[in-house]
Amino acid sequence: MGLLLTLIEVIIFIGMSAICSGLNLSLMSLDVSDLERRARYGNKQAKKVLPLRRNSHLSLASILLTNVAVISATSLVLEHRFNGLIAGVASTLLIVVFGEILPQALFLKQALKITARFSSTLKWMNIVTYPISKPLQLLLDKLFGPEHTRLHSRRELGMIIADHLDNDKSELDDDEAEIMRGALSLSDKRVRDITTDINDVYWMTPDTVIDAAKIDEIKEENWSRIPIFDKERTKTYGILLMKDLVDIDFDERSYRIDELPLKSTNIVGGMTALDTMFRKFISARTHLMPVEKNDQIIGIVTIEDLIEEIIGHEIEDESDQTRDA
Repeated sequence: MGLLLTLIEVIIFIGMSAICSGLNLSLMSLDVSDLERRARYGNKQAKKVLPLRRNSHLSLASILLTNVAVISATSLVLEHRFNGLIAGVASTLLIVVFGEILPQALFLKQALKITARFSSTLKWMNIVTYPISKPLQLLLDKLFGPEHTRLHSRRELGMIIADHLDNDKSELDDDEAEIMRGALSLSDKRVRDITTDINDVYWMTPDTVIDAAKIDEIKEENWSRIPIFDKERTKTYGILLMKDLVDIDFDERSYRIDELPLKSTNIVGGMTALDTMFRKFISARTHLMPVEKNDQIIGIVTIEDLIEEIIGHEIEDESDQTRDA
């Protein structure tokens, strides 16, 4: 009967040690920021664990105090039944295998789920050990300060998003993942990387005469926006929008470019980051901007070029198909 009682006591103490050991690893493996995000969108498990993880020094002290207490109790119980050597070896093996290795491996596999399940147990540990754990918490807070929020770098976020590609368990489809990864890379790329070279740009000067023949030429080129530069390409006068010419009868008379309405635009440097270009397009309210280098216009960039860089695919409209044909 005495041996059975000892066995029951040891099982209880080893079980408590296993819970403490597993909780210590699983709780500290959870990121506070991640828990806050999960709690905000309604994850009940995160809501249970978050207060305990935020108050990590108190939780840590409570867990370790409880664990040391049950380990000591295990040794005392075994020593009372067996001699010192056998008790020492038995308690060491039982604690290491069943109180440390196995529970830590188990708890780490499903850290949030298991920690939430034992959150009430951890709260009781905090209450029971409070007279000692609270001063320890204050000391740790004083020595090491609060835990700071760890933000992912742009490269880390890109790697996280890349993990969702071709993963059946991901809620994101491949197109969504590619778009997010492309958006994250914008600040690392420059306008010069997506600039259309000036030799491939259809542009005109302010003294260019628009008549019926010129209109036919523009129609053949299939451009909806035409940039207007001076002959030296050091100055831009704006953008000629083809939709503004629809109501003008060029058979009746011809017009110089400087007689026609132009949409204002700004010149942008080739080293401008692509994420900055979004704000520039929005503030300028235009879809096309000339690109300069050494005070000379070397090409153009459009908002379409920017979108293509994000989605990773070329956008072809009816005009592109006509030009290719």
